[in-house]
Amino acid sequence: MSVGTLRIDKWLFFARFCKSRTLAGKMVAGGKVRLNDNPIAKAHVEVKPDDVLTFPLGPHIRIIKVVELGTQRGPAPEARTLYEDLDPPDAKSKPDRPPQVAPREPGSGRPTKAQRRATDRLRPGAD
Repeated sequence: MSVGTLRIDKWLFFARFCKSRTLAGKMVAGGKVRLNDNPIAKAHVEVKPDDVLTFPLGPHIRIIKVVELGTQRGPAPEARTLYEDLDPPDAKSKPDRPPQVAPREPGSGRPTKAQRRATDRLRPGAD
């Protein structure tokens, strides 16, 4: 490792984009990460300040500029100082919930608690 660079798997782990360094390495090895618009497939590729990373994270494509390298994984506020988000996902754009498959009237289908108790009172031997 030369001065002023850090392995990409370590940086993704330090910046809290991945929960473990192993997961960061798998993401890079899977060909999902681009460094300055060039696809990379090796976790040992080194990043330096001012590099731009592009990778999928959840339902979003993240475009991140490396600001600092970091020395260890720290708390989230500290991790946010390691990068600049060039295209932050909208806070309002949450994944849509699927519509209910078959909306039904209250009381149809499975009986409500009140209906079940009424049925229990009709059974012989129920007190």
